[in-house]
This record gives sequence, structure tokens and C-alpha cells, in this order.
Amino acid sequence: MTTIATTSIIIAGDARRPVTPHWPVPEERRTVTVLFADIVGSTALVSRLDPEDVRAMQRVYFDTVTGVLHRWQGVVEKYVGDAVMALFGARRSDGFDAYRAVRAGLEIQAALDRRPMVGDIRLRVRVGVATGEVVVDLGDAVSGGHGVASGAVITTAARLQEYAPPGAVALCAATARATAGLINKRQLPPVPAAGRMSPGPLWHAIGPVRPGPDRHDGPLIGRRRELATIRDQLTLAIRVRNPCWVSLVGPTGSGRSRLLHELTRGLTTVFGAPVRWSVAACQPYPDQVLEPVAELLRGVAGVRRGDGPAAVHDRLVAALTALFPPARVAAAVPTLQRMLTNPDDSAGAMAGAAICRDVLLRLATQAPLVVAVDDVDRAAPAVSGFLRALFDAATARRLPLAVVTLHQPQWADIRPGPARRMAVRPLATVQSGRLLRHLLTRSGQPVTLVDRLLPLVGGRPGHATAYVASIVAGADPAVLPLPEAVRRTVGAEVDHLDGERRAVLMAAGVLGGVVSGAAVDRALGWSPGRSVSALRRLVAAGLLIPQRTGGYAFASPALRQVAAERLPRALRAVFTRRAADAPRRDIARRPHRAAANPAGAARTAGSGSTGRSVEVVRLDAARSRVGRDTALVALAPAPGSGPPRLPAPTMATPPAAPPRGTNRAPGVNRLRTVAPAGGMPPTSSVPVAVAQANTGGHWPSAVDRIPVAIRVVPAVAGSTRPGTGVGGLPDRVRALPVPPLIRQPDGLGYGHPGSGGYVTTND
Repeated sequence: MTTIATTSIIIAGDARRPVTPHWPVPEERRTVTVLFADIVGSTALVSRLDPEDVRAMQRVYFDTVTGVLHRWQGVVEKYVGDAVMALFGARRSDGFDAYRAVRAGLEIQAALDRRPMVGDIRLRVRVGVATGEVVVDLGDAVSGGHGVASGAVITTAARLQEYAPPGAVALCAATARATAGLINKRQLPPVPAAGRMSPGPLWHAIGPVRPGPDRHDGPLIGRRRELATIRDQLTLAIRVRNPCWVSLVGPTGSGRSRLLHELTRGLTTVFGAPVRWSVAACQPYPDQVLEPVAELLRGVAGVRRGDGPAAVHDRLVAALTALFPPARVAAAVPTLQRMLTNPDDSAGAMAGAAICRDVLLRLATQAPLVVAVDDVDRAAPAVSGFLRALFDAATARRLPLAVVTLHQPQWADIRPGPARRMAVRPLATVQSGRLLRHLLTRSGQPVTLVDRLLPLVGGRPGHATAYVASIVAGADPAVLPLPEAVRRTVGAEVDHLDGERRAVLMAAGVLGGVVSGAAVDRALGWSPGRSVSALRRLVAAGLLIPQRTGGYAFASPALRQVAAERLPRALRAVFTRRAADAPRRDIARRPHRAAANPAGAARTAGSGSTGRSVEVVRLDAARSRVGRDTALVALAPAPGSGPPRLPAPTMATPPAAPPRGTNRAPGVNRLRTVAPAGGMPPTSSVPVAVAQANTGGHWPSAVDRIPVAIRVVPAVAGSTRPGTGVGGLPDRVRALPVPPLIRQPDGLGYGHPGSGGYVTTND
């Protein structure tokens, strides 16, 4: 790397940098892409220029480079002499950080080639792009020379640019994999990378490529009902000439594009009338905002990519002649040609989009038309406005037209009021197994790997495909690391969350298994109950699944892993320690029934039970939220003091059936009451929740809360009140009906002021 005049390091604040919202976790481990650009031969150039010329050249150079980086959403972290270092995906990722970095590097080269610096001087730069894990300070760069990100990938990017030819963009292996199918590249001879004894692979980026259509050559598994529902909606809208808008909503890898593919194959006629489909897909970060509209026009006119101007003109004339008068055709064709050549947001391109809208409306007057746009959440607002104007015009004219859009759940919807929303749910366990068997068989892998892969894919066809592809590429089936493609898409889902929900998700990922709100609060150091709202919103977003036995589980194993790995090691240790330091419960041991019992102590509750533990939770402590959570935890059996606790259900396993002959949920004990120390309360009523009877081992969809009253009996040795067992303790809880006007509180009740506490046993 060369320098201009000085080697001082400047930490630059970016005025256009997006403001980071309040974030409870200050640092994250993230996979980012680093771009490092440096001028070729700057030392010799500076030595023969006047200092004022050097200053003018620097301004033009830095303005050009930073302008390109901002356009591709890169964050400039450092100016090191004449070098520029930028981060992509440092604060928020969309899954295409590497693609944007490479596109920015290619555009920097093109922009500098077109722009003279001082006089006739033209600069040549080298660009290196590397992808890897760093620790990111989610706040802005601080004074004192500390950067936003720290990690070996930064040094790798700086070293890569040294091996790039002048005017070229060099890529590391991880960046090459992340841009597969999006960037055309060629591999160069291996070079020694920073900190490595052996040479590392190197790629030279040539230019962007348009990804081809996805392969859909396998059988459709598990989507018959959704497919039939959408087909019926489109058929009805076309038949009664009442336009409809259908949105297929699901995360990346859920199978939205496959559903659209099956729709285009299955819905070809409606009552004998042929249905025309006009389909476009929005590519990640297109150079031109109206590219999806141009793709719709190409499909209608039969224009192929690579056609020359004469061929495009002839095809447009042939397509428009049947729709417009000759004078309108002569005026519209040049405008449409300009839009196809450069579909940007200029006035000329917008005029071409308006003509394209009229073309689609005219086509709908002749035959039923379905306009479908895949990944519309990637498109610019101009595309959303185009679709909305098209739908409104078709509705006003009552044309046989339908609009189908595909996008992720977090996208800000632009659908009209009467639009229908179809959620693409995860596949069931049996369906995921069928898909995995098909993918493994087609790839020549043993189908016995289904059992290993099934818990990992989380019902997403895209994840199943990625795991099988990683095995084909040589991944060890016994270990199976998270595929890079899955990590990128899941990380983008996490980054769409606000700070509070991200913190809750990360804490839950560290705790693992089925987590409760109280455990999350303890891990984050929050006041009790603060995480309830965030947990509910995560459930609404489809990231967490509430369990029937209480708590929350992750909707996808990959999501739990990504969320947990985002936290630095120190924070993981803090979260784990806080969760382990939960408030301890008072534990009393029941002596043998023949042993003497001190005053106020509990005796054995029944014959044949010796040395069994009881756990006491005072009701005055349970009146607070912390106390309620402690009481809930106390209802679980103590380790080694009763039947083994049944495992919590996951996505792949249903709730375990309780022991035969009981209606109680697994791990729930009978409830007893004791008086507080120093006195015996009068008979009181305490509302509690009673689980609905379990019949045949199948749990109901919800727990019915039945208000009952518990008659408190004295926990005093030697009592002879009716209903007591050996030693005077109550043998069972007495339940009396409570008027239905009493509202059942959430969880364990606060209790009557005269109540003393709950005693749980492991009977």
C-alpha cells in the first residue's frame, strides 16, 4: 500500500450514515464484507505534483469513491493515507453484503476511469474485497483511534488489494462463494494471505451477471392446499372480472418462488379462455429502479436479452400494433426502447413505465392476465407505485386481471385494502422428511442422513437444499456446520428486528431450549416482565413458537444458532451466569413419618413416603412478578425427587404424553397450602389454574383456566381436622366452585391476603 504525503490514520464520521437505534447489546460478532481500495503508484505521482494539486486530486478521488460506496450502502470506516476502507453489513445485513461490495468495487474502477483528476492525470486503483467475522461496535466510531470493526478479515482485504491487478477487484474465497451466480469471476493463482503459511485462493471479479431462473424440477411437497386456494382466488377474480391482489408471504427459503412456478404451470385457462402470465423477479440492488417493469415489458413483447436495437424495435411494433392505433404505436415505441435500455428513475423511463401500464391493461381487455412480481421487497418504491396504479386502473374498468406479489414478512406492504395475504408456513415434519429423501437420493447421498438433517432444516425447503448441497460439497455429516447461505439469510432476518427484540432473541439463543420470559429478563438484567412484549412480537413475526407447556421455542434451529453466535463471548458468559443465578427457593425435607416433627414443621403427608422433599414458595413473595415466576418454577419437580421430567416439545417432537392414569401436564405437581410462620390464616379462596383433562394422551389446544377455591387447613402437627392425613397435614386440596365473575389472573394468583404460601410435592 502506498501513501500520499502522510501516513496518518483518520477515523471519519459519515454524515449520511444511518442512525443506529437504541440497542441493549453494545457489540456483536457479525459476518461482514470489507472493501479496501488503494491508489497504484501514488508515491511517484505525489513527488511530481504541487501540494495544491495533490489536495485537489485527493478531493476528487475521495468524493468519487465515497459516493459510490454510499450508493451501495457501504460505511466508510477509515481513510488511511490514500486508501479507503469500507464495511458492508456492519450494522445491518440484507444477505447480499458481499454482492454490494463487489459491485461497488467494480463501479469505483469504472468511475475513476471516466473522471480525470488534475489536468490529464487519471488514477488507477486496486480493490480487495474479503468476507469474514468481526466484532462490531454498533455505535459510531469513537475518538482515540478505535475503529468500528475488529477482525482478521480487515487485514485480509488490505492484503488482497496488493495482489489485484491495477484497475481490478480481487476477491477472497468466502466472497466468491457469497456472490456465486451473481458476479462473473475467474480464479487467479493462489497467493499468500495474511497470517497464513500456505497460499490462499484468489478470484478476479469481471462483472455482474443476471441470475437465471431457479430450478424447479423436483416434486411439489406439502403445498397442495395453498396452491389450490390461490388458484381458486385467481380463477374467481378472472371469472367475475373483479381484480384481486394476492401476496405470498414467507421468509427466504420457505418456497414462495416454487409456489409461483406451480401457479404459472397449473393456471393456464379459465372457462376455456387462455390465461396470460407476465412475470418479473426483482434482483438484489438493481442498478436501475424500473428493471422489474422493463422485464414485464420484455415478456409481453417477446424481447430477449442481447437483442439489438433493430430487433427490439421490430418486436415492440409487432406487440403494440394489435393494441394501439398506428400513431400511438409510432410515438410509444421509441420511449419504450429508451426505458428498456436504461430503466432508471428519469422522466423518460417513467413515461415508458406509464406506457407499459397501458399495454398491460389493453392486454387484459383481450384475455385474462396475471401480473406476478417475485421478491418485490427488493424493488424500489417506483415498482410498488407501478403495481398499485395498474391494479387501481384494472379495478375501475373491471378487467379480468390479477396481481401476485411475493415478499418477506417484514416488508412494508403496499397492497390495497381488499388484498389477500397467504402465509407460506414451514413444512410439516413428515413433508420435510420426504423432501430430504428426494434431495439426498437425487444427489447420490445415503437417505439415512434424513434423521440427522431433519431437526436442522426447520421446515424450510431452502434450508434443506442448502444442507444437502453442503454435504455434496464435502461437509462432514457428523458435524454439519451451518451453511453460509443459510447463515446469510437468517442473519438478515435478525437484522430486520429492532434493538429490544434482537436482544431478547440473542438471550434466548444463549439460554437454548424452551425459554421463559423470566429467564430472558434475568439474562438481560431487565426488570421482571419487560421482555413480554418483545417475545409476543417475535411470535407474531414467526421467529418464536409458544409452547403448550409454557415458554418459547425457536421456529428454526438455524435462527437460534445465529442469534446466539452474534453475542461476544463475554456477553454469552454474563447471560449464562445471570440465568444460573436465579432466585433460590427454600427447600424443606419431610422426615420419616415416624420421626418427631418440630413445631411448625411439615410431617409426612401420607403413608409410604419417606424423606421426600417439598419446596415452599411464600405467597407474599409471589405477589410480585418475580415471585410469580419463582412460584411457576417451583411447580416443577426437583431433580431426583420424583418421576423424571419429560422433555419439552420441539418442532419435530410433540409434547410427551403424561403418565397413564393422570390428567396432569408433565412435570406439574399437586398444590398444597401452608400457613405462614407465626400464624394460621382463616379459610380463604385462591383462584388457581386447573389444566383441562387429557384424554388419550392428546393435549388440548389451550389450557382452560377454571376458577376454584382452596380451603386452607392448618399445617400444624397433631391437627385432627377432617381431611387431614398422618401428622395433620391435608391429604388433598379441597376445591370449591368460585363465582364466574372473579377474573382469573395470569399464572399463579396473587393469593388472598390471609394466605400463607404454596407447597408443591412430587406425588
